[in-house]
Amino acid sequence: MNYYTIPPPSQLSNYVRCFWVLEGGGPYTHRSMADGCAEMVFHYKAVFDEITSSENIESSFTASLSGPSQVYRRFVTHENFGIFGVYLYPYAIPQMFSIPTTELSNQMPDFGALLGGTGQVLANKIFEASSNAVRVKIMTEFLEKRLHTHEQKERAIVSVIHKIVHSEGVAGVQALAQKAFLSTRQFERKFKDYSGFNPKLFSRIIRFQSAIRKYGNTKQSLTAIAYDCGYYDQSHFIHDFKEFSGFHPRQYFKGNNEGTAWKEE
Repeated sequence: MNYYTIPPPSQLSNYVRCFWVLEGGGPYTHRSMADGCAEMVFHYKAVFDEITSSENIESSFTASLSGPSQVYRRFVTHENFGIFGVYLYPYAIPQMFSIPTTELSNQMPDFGALLGGTGQVLANKIFEASSNAVRVKIMTEFLEKRLHTHEQKERAIVSVIHKIVHSEGVAGVQALAQKAFLSTRQFERKFKDYSGFNPKLFSRIIRFQSAIRKYGNTKQSLTAIAYDCGYYDQSHFIHDFKEFSGFHPRQYFKGNNEGTAWKEE
């Protein structure tokens, strides 16, 4: 299994957290967990099928613009595979695609169906590219053009969401709302449009993401991880962790779980 990230160019860094690549051999079952950020995902080698909650197998996408999610999902392939991804701040969706982020929350729509011919042309370019370096170049040019055409001037709410992401969900939302000079009602509406969720749920998901990044740290107890990530007690931590990942944190942090092989290389 080979996983690595590529930093975005400076002109995109406020919208793109990173480009990433995952390559490996099947059979492999992947688990996507709750995440406050969005992704563009392109399966340039092989495809994954989705395993539903009832354990049925359904065909999945080859290219998708996936919104922020509060649920976990499972995917499987039996072939050697290659995936190219673009990890986006959630507000990049309205800023680049003129779609409220709420419309894509918990959704993984096909990129071509979402953007029509424009999306299909981009997907084909990504699939046919000779290397991941070329894919980064293609995607950078595409996103720069989208940003130039569609960017909306909502710096205050964008700044608030950015702050919550980088404070790992522990920033005081009310104080940030006041700094945005918005009424509570305006703030909550704009926040959902640009993040996909209300402030409380979004912060919970970001805090959970900060916890799963502790994977591989064998020196900390579950209690220490919980407090480091801003949870007030271990029961709250366990509840959120199970809801957003499907794992009890004790099981997850032991390692060698479904969908975590890419973290263990």
